[in-house]
Amino acid sequence: MITGLQMALAGGGLVGLGLSLLIWRLVPAQPDLGDALERLSPEHVRRTRATEVASPAADSRERLGQWALKTFPAGAWARVPRKELALLRISPTRFYGEKVLFAVVGLITPPLLTVFFTVIGLNLPFVIPVVATVGLAVLMFFLPDYNARDDAKKARDEFNRALGAYIDLVALERNSGSGPRQAMEVAAEVGDSWVFRRLSEELTRSRWSGEAPWEAIRALGHELGLAELEDLADIMRLSGEEGTQIYAQLRARSASMRGAMLNSELAKANEIGERMSIPMSLLGVIFMALLIAPALLRVIGGGS
Repeated sequence: MITGLQMALAGGGLVGLGLSLLIWRLVPAQPDLGDALERLSPEHVRRTRATEVASPAADSRERLGQWALKTFPAGAWARVPRKELALLRISPTRFYGEKVLFAVVGLITPPLLTVFFTVIGLNLPFVIPVVATVGLAVLMFFLPDYNARDDAKKARDEFNRALGAYIDLVALERNSGSGPRQAMEVAAEVGDSWVFRRLSEELTRSRWSGEAPWEAIRALGHELGLAELEDLADIMRLSGEEGTQIYAQLRARSASMRGAMLNSELAKANEIGERMSIPMSLLGVIFMALLIAPALLRVIGGGS
């Protein structure tokens, strides 16, 4: 049964939490000047509009994120993985909404479990639900960060695999006499994966804005944290501005990328093989123990 002291502690904790949230809400936020200037830049506006296509404003997480962004101070979000979100085409407001939603789920789950345990007759100490509520809420609050980084890592690997094929296609187009822009645009239209569509969108935007295609690719590589795209932009700039023959350089770059990916896959395969050898070794040890155990028992029994 819940005692009066526990009820008083719970009431005092709720009152203190309410006062803390009220003070936090009334304290004026101190925006980060660098973040504010970055959000006001034309590049950020263009990227945000491109992201909103994949995440409609009608999404409940978008609305929740917009409310949270206006309500909570900027320091409450810690470090936002902006490059990962840009690669996954997840808007910051949707990311904020997911963090708040996950935290709410973490807050309500332990109390519901506590009520369930109380109904079935299992009374837990008061400190256990409190610690579990706070700990789970904090853990769930940072879970979208881990999900974004893990998904972005997989997306980068997929992007690099497709980029190797794209570089080969650009090299073939350049070798057949196409200009730098034409080679890049035609190569991007060959594939139907999200990587080729993303490249085609950037090249189309650069055509309408009058920007050089390699500058658009460089900006995309910097935004997504893909050094391979920036290397491709450097090679294409040499071809477009200085008229350098780049067929051999492009083929060498794609070959080096495939070699790096092959080495990475081999390293992963070796790591998996080493992990698989551990259970086999344990089974061997257990088998030897089963063989030796009867003889050891006889020796111990005979000695006694």
